[in-house]
Amino acid sequence: MVIAKQLFVLGASMLATALTGGAGAQQADEQYVQVAEIEVYPVQLDAYRAAVQEQIDAAIRKEPGVLVLYAVSEKGDPTHVKVFEVYRDRSAYEAHLGSDHFKKYKTTVEKMVKSLKLIQLTPIMLGAQSK
Repeated sequence: MVIAKQLFVLGASMLATALTGGAGAQQADEQYVQVAEIEVYPVQLDAYRAAVQEQIDAAIRKEPGVLVLYAVSEKGDPTHVKVFEVYRDRSAYEAHLGSDHFKKYKTTVEKMVKSLKLIQLTPIMLGAQSK
């Protein structure tokens, strides 16, 4: 399980750079990076997926400080969701938390989520193939 989490973070970190225009180590030092570990009630899974998709679409479209948002679920247990998040900096993260679309998401999923754990990460190097 620990290895799977590490591989997820590594893979997501590598993909993050593709979306951030080839961010180097210096830029990565300024970025705010975290993983949200979310457990969704099984009966709420479809509704949760729709809500997280709407929120991510809005955040990427409306917030230039949101660089990467990836929501994935564990292959063997789709109720265990991980959201990999990369923001330009801490202030971009705080602006995201105050956005209307994020507030709507939080209100919408409040009764769908069994547990939430936020894990702040320190980027070592974010790298990926560019298109």
